[in-house]
Amino acid sequence: MALILYQRDDCHLCDQAIEVLAAAGAGDFRNVFIDGDEALESRYGIRVPVLGREAGGGELDWPFDVAAVRAFAGR
Repeated sequence: MALILYQRDDCHLCDQAIEVLAAAGAGDFRNVFIDGDEALESRYGIRVPVLGREAGGGELDWPFDVAAVRAFAGR
């Protein structure tokens, strides 16, 4: 399942989220930086990092842990 990590530049929580994704064995995921995109800024604002699924939608807000990522990704 393809995952998307919505994040900001220079975001220490986003860096932590990437570490959690690696520990969960999430595999490849797409990074989407919301900075400068009005629609994404409006949708995610201060919620980042947010993990999303490309297929079927769904979002997992921070904070999330390894177990939550595995469950969200269906692993």
